[in-house]
Amino acid sequence: MRIVVEHDLEIPLRDGTVLRADLYRPDSRVSLPTLIRRTPYGRAGESAGPGLDTRRLLTAGYGLLVQDVRGRGSSGGEFEPFWAEGADGADTVDWAAAQPWCDGRVGMLGRSYEGSTALLAAGHAPEALHAVSAYMAGSEFREGWCYQGGVFQLGFVLHWALADLLLPGLLAADSGSTGAGAERVLHALDSIEDLYRTPGLAWKLLDELAPYVRRWREHPRPGPYWRRAAPNQTYPAMRAAGLHIGGWYDIFLGGTLENYDGGRRYGGSAAAREHATLVVGPWSHCVRGGVFPGRRYGVRADDQVLDVTGLHIDHFDRTLKGTGGPPAERVRLFLTGVDRWQTFPDWPVPDVSPAALYLTSGARHANSATGDGALLPDPPPAAGADHFLHDPDDPVPTTGGATLMTGMFVGADCGPRDQRAVERRADVLCYTGAPQTAALTVVGEVTLVVYVSCSGPATDIAAKLVDVAPDGRAEILCDGIRAGYAECTDGPSPPGRTVEVTVRLGAVGHVFAPGHRVRLEVAGSNFPRFEVNPGTGGDPAEPWARPYETVTATVHHGRPLPSHLRLPVLITR
Repeated sequence: MRIVVEHDLEIPLRDGTVLRADLYRPDSRVSLPTLIRRTPYGRAGESAGPGLDTRRLLTAGYGLLVQDVRGRGSSGGEFEPFWAEGADGADTVDWAAAQPWCDGRVGMLGRSYEGSTALLAAGHAPEALHAVSAYMAGSEFREGWCYQGGVFQLGFVLHWALADLLLPGLLAADSGSTGAGAERVLHALDSIEDLYRTPGLAWKLLDELAPYVRRWREHPRPGPYWRRAAPNQTYPAMRAAGLHIGGWYDIFLGGTLENYDGGRRYGGSAAAREHATLVVGPWSHCVRGGVFPGRRYGVRADDQVLDVTGLHIDHFDRTLKGTGGPPAERVRLFLTGVDRWQTFPDWPVPDVSPAALYLTSGARHANSATGDGALLPDPPPAAGADHFLHDPDDPVPTTGGATLMTGMFVGADCGPRDQRAVERRADVLCYTGAPQTAALTVVGEVTLVVYVSCSGPATDIAAKLVDVAPDGRAEILCDGIRAGYAECTDGPSPPGRTVEVTVRLGAVGHVFAPGHRVRLEVAGSNFPRFEVNPGTGGDPAEPWARPYETVTATVHHGRPLPSHLRLPVLITR
């Protein structure tokens, strides 16, 4: 099949700004459904995006329009992430639907930020938009993007701003030579580990080159600032059916799951509710082959073996061409532990029962994996407590999980890393269950309810769910954090007061095999994935402005303060 490519098409927006795009289409006079990918990362290269086969999409009978978003590449206007993408995307859909090469039916696709641009456009409900594919995309830009549990996602945001938002534009502006601005960013990226520990230097650079990052930090709490561009605020307006693809170790997994569930429950058309599909694999944001350092999930875990391009074609054929009815397999999940794909009728998965495991410890307490912290199926009758020291100058180091930082493409510090080195630290509490006598399948969101008091103004509560194998390997499954220990909109509680904290650890689809044990880690930090709480209760926009303070946190358990881990256990019939 011969492909026709038209470069630098000019697309006018409602405010007069002109965006530019490239069009790929089969060499035919027949009008075809058109797919749109809107990107801030440059429209050259992989036309349909990483992991997708452009030629297969075109051969399947689609045109593909790839557009630089406002202020990026050769498009006009000023770039500021998030805010213009909904209206600009809707204008682009309307324009494309009116062109002679389009039959009036439009789909949007994209990964990460690009997937969010598709969802934001769908929230404006352009008439021609019938389908979207959001591959590892968030449901909003505060929680799960810039923040998690009210804590700033330092590791991701700093790297993303420098490497993806600033550097490409500076290199392009220097026309092949490396100018002063690009040199500064390159130096910052080369020394990013130092910048994580001295963030004031990083923010000085970003204040000059990317001032919008400062505004994100000045709005740490939910509110109108963030609701301006949040797909989860517009599900009832979305008439486009969604294909949602995520990874158990993807930083945006929570958003992917919320987007699927929101479309199924509240979508603005029957198609949006009935044609939504969800796929979650054993992937991080950039490692999608199923192979991580120290862990291999098998060939079938590779997204290319799964055939992600084929999933897109099936989705667009159903929703743009009307071939076939609702999807035969609505939810497809890769169950780690047994390392196989399994289909389910929906998400949250039916036939799941909440189970609680209660924290306790003995004379040695729960400090490190050598302590005697335990998880019990029933609340221990006696009151108990464990203590850990939160030292902001010596935070617990990030070790795998749903990270998106330097080394992301080779799995350097993401995914199912072994936690044994971290669990040697006395400031990490470890609570471990008995060896499983039968397989325990956990599918859904994991939460921790913990009762905490603190010697100072504040400490965060970071938690991890871990699978401990008979040989001792302690594999992280999911992790989360909570700012302070009250609702993050209320600020820290007075020192010494005991409060109930709920920490969302994220979702899993995992089987604890016989002989394996469930472990919970609790600490005051997970750095540099999350910004360190300074222990001062100071301004969250500038936590380094005052000297750090060391804080002792107390985790209470037993009656009357039964701290416990909640697991969604699949009922086998």
